[in-house]
Amino acid sequence: MRTVPTIDLTPWFGGGPADRRTVADRVDAALRDVGFLLVTGHGVPPGLRAGVRAAAKRFFALPEDVKLRYAARVGERGWLPPGVEANGYAEGTPTPPDLKETFAVGADRPTGDPSVDDVWFPANVYPAEVPDLEPLIVDYLARMRALADELLVICAEALNLEGDFFTSHAGHPSYTMNINRYPPLSQVGEPEPGQFRIGPHTDFGTVTVLDRQPGVGGLQVWADGEWVDAPYAEDSFTINIGDLLARWTGDRWCSNRHRVLPPDPSAPDEELVSLIYFYECDPGALVESLPVGTAAYPPVRASDYLLEKLRAISL
Repeated sequence: MRTVPTIDLTPWFGGGPADRRTVADRVDAALRDVGFLLVTGHGVPPGLRAGVRAAAKRFFALPEDVKLRYAARVGERGWLPPGVEANGYAEGTPTPPDLKETFAVGADRPTGDPSVDDVWFPANVYPAEVPDLEPLIVDYLARMRALADELLVICAEALNLEGDFFTSHAGHPSYTMNINRYPPLSQVGEPEPGQFRIGPHTDFGTVTVLDRQPGVGGLQVWADGEWVDAPYAEDSFTINIGDLLARWTGDRWCSNRHRVLPPDPSAPDEELVSLIYFYECDPGALVESLPVGTAAYPPVRASDYLLEKLRAISL
């Protein structure tokens, strides 16, 4: 059975050309095989990730009428209440709403073009009731951007491209970070048939960087015709690629299906919080299949593709 490997990035950051090539080859193999990998040696301090998670939990614990002041829809900034999103629709799988609530932030540096900025670079909204959440997130976003760019450089190396091939299309990129709270069974009750914490889907952009907590109602990946539990390793990030990067590589690399299981009766009080950074590229970037895979997709503008997917999952 295909497995999700763990790859130490320390040789990439501190080694010589041969060490970097070994890391790139291992990433290439993982993305060709299952589209997922765990990375260690990434340099993001665990204390920061714990701080973001703790501050977010204080926000989620606020009364609903307070959180409603920050209410938003899919693709916007702020609090996405339960019931506004069903990721299964992105792949044409009708499901009940995902069993989660989300605090969403993202790229907010305007381009000066209101037609672009209103969609891709709106101002982030931070709750006054949790004042330490904003500086923690700002720090975290900067580190995620740097890591995501480095992952794209590794991807370019894996394909024997110039190191800035992908990052040159991410000079002013769009990205979103969702802080997802998956409530316990004792709070939400028995799920509806076919209901998940996040329904089966593929991601939409280039690379996704996930900081997750292990749980019985956790992440699963599609492998060899069945769903398998994703592995977990302390102080690692779970990395997967999205549809745009798969198209860019002509399906050499797999934008793989995944889902988050509903809360399980064996752990009725299990509450999980995930930090999910979805990296994209410049909204106007034209994604054209490279001659490195088995498919040749028609060129697509990143913003057009992403908007179609975001609309599909919005309820």
